[in-house]
Amino acid sequence: MNLLRAATLVTPNVGATAQRYAQWLDYAVVEEGEVPADVAASWGAPASAGRPYAVLQPASGADVFLRFVEGDPAPQYLPLRTYGWAAIEICCQDVMAVNARMQDAPFEIIGPPRRIDGLPTIHPMQVKGPDGEIVYLTEIISPGNGLPHPGSLIDKLFILVLASDDMEASGRWFAQTLGLDVGTPMTIVYHMINDAFDLPKDSRHALATATFEKDVFLEFDQYPEQATARPGHPGALPPGVAICTLKHPDFDSVTGDWIAPPTVRAGAVYGGKRAGVLRAPGGALVEVVEA
Repeated sequence: MNLLRAATLVTPNVGATAQRYAQWLDYAVVEEGEVPADVAASWGAPASAGRPYAVLQPASGADVFLRFVEGDPAPQYLPLRTYGWAAIEICCQDVMAVNARMQDAPFEIIGPPRRIDGLPTIHPMQVKGPDGEIVYLTEIISPGNGLPHPGSLIDKLFILVLASDDMEASGRWFAQTLGLDVGTPMTIVYHMINDAFDLPKDSRHALATATFEKDVFLEFDQYPEQATARPGHPGALPPGVAICTLKHPDFDSVTGDWIAPPTVRAGAVYGGKRAGVLRAPGGALVEVVEA
């Protein structure tokens, strides 16, 4: 059971971003409006109240969403250089076809399709959007065993990537708070991190994944010591990928300090279920929705 429900990204222009994801990634708007004050308060981001938002769904119809919320640009923010939610990973059927499409898209290819030693079941590429968002587009070579079966050329969000200053502490928090299974760390030549920090091309970095009932949906990356806290505007959502929203089959078992008491919420992301927000180590926002 993949618990991933949504990723929330901050953009200066929700309409333009939604149109871009519709044209180039085949997503469709299923909800739009302005962020209610109580929802913004639950995020610990009261300044995001009243800002436009849109919820998008993949062409496959999978009930895993991208939510874009308007926010003011943060000039000091540099993608892949700060702690927090660093990237979204979307599964696809044919990464070479996606790569061909991206040649003409307003997304910068920062990682062309490349196989990764030790990970033979996937074939990923990476792009950066005009808002600075980092998107991994990953062909699933061997669906099953925790990996999804893509239902469209570009399908659903299936992993969120957390940049951590202490990967093991992050893993322990998710295991203890949400009951997730965190795998044994591994090291890979991580081109995205090496390029972002101007490190030697063959530098290796540790990562671990979190699963529930064997389905993979979170990745914890150990970031170099040169990484910094994410800059932003007081009381607003942080720039880039701001929130990871997870479903939980035993909501009452979740332990932690809720930013605001969980409450029933309507809309595509919440589905009329209870939801609340926690802060992971380092301050990353984790929204939990009753499954």
